[in-house]
Order: sequence, then C-alpha cells, then structure tokens
Amino acid sequence: QLQASGGGLVQAGGSLRVSCATSGRIFISYTMGWFRQAPGKEREFVAGISRSDSSTYYADSVKGRFTLSRGNAKNTVYLQMNSLKPEDTAVYYCVAGLYTSVSENPHDYSYWGQGTQVTVSS
Repeated sequence: QLQASGGGLVQAGGSLRVSCATSGRIFISYTMGWFRQAPGKEREFVAGISRSDSSTYYADSVKGRFTLSRGNAKNTVYLQMNSLKPEDTAVYYCVAGLYTSVSENPHDYSYWGQGTQVTVSS
C-alpha cells in the first residue's frame, strides 16, 4: 500500500529526498508521515502531514531542515531532507493512519511502507 523510495548515501550537509507512493484512497483519506529507526535505537517520529488540511508537523530534531509535502498528481508524499547530519542515518518508514491530526505515536498508523535506508557520512 505504501512504496517508499529515494534513500541513499550522502555526505554531512548534503540533501536527499525520499518519496512515498500510495493509492488514491489512502492519499486522500489518511494522515501520512515518516518514522525512522537507527540501529540499536527506538523507532522515532520524523514528520507528518494531516489528511484534513495538509498541515505539517515535525520532530524538533529535524525542524528547519526537513520539509514534507504532497504531490497530488502522483499520490505521493515527499520528504525533502537538507543539511543532513550523521545522526539522521536510519531506515526511514512511510506511514499512513486515519487520525485527522498528525500523531507521534507509531501505534496510530495502520499502514507502514517497507523502509528506505538513509546514510549520512561524516
């Protein structure tokens, strides 16, 4: 249901864009977002976009560096990541849930993509 792509290897300070393609039904009706998990760490919320008004919400650790947007023509959500840091290295998971507002709780998202690896070298 969720197809993530666009991860890769980049040097610190660089940029990457990860994408999440989905069906029209999910894209229109679900709040979508991204979580990430680094080796040996808990899964953490990164960013989300509300299904009701497309308002966005970011974790403090990425605020000002990451931008989440919707590509309506392609039923795709994009996460533009700038000024990347080594601590951003993780597997990034696209998520979708029926809550109107963005939630930082992973249990509030019923759909999870397969994950895409982002590696930032120092």
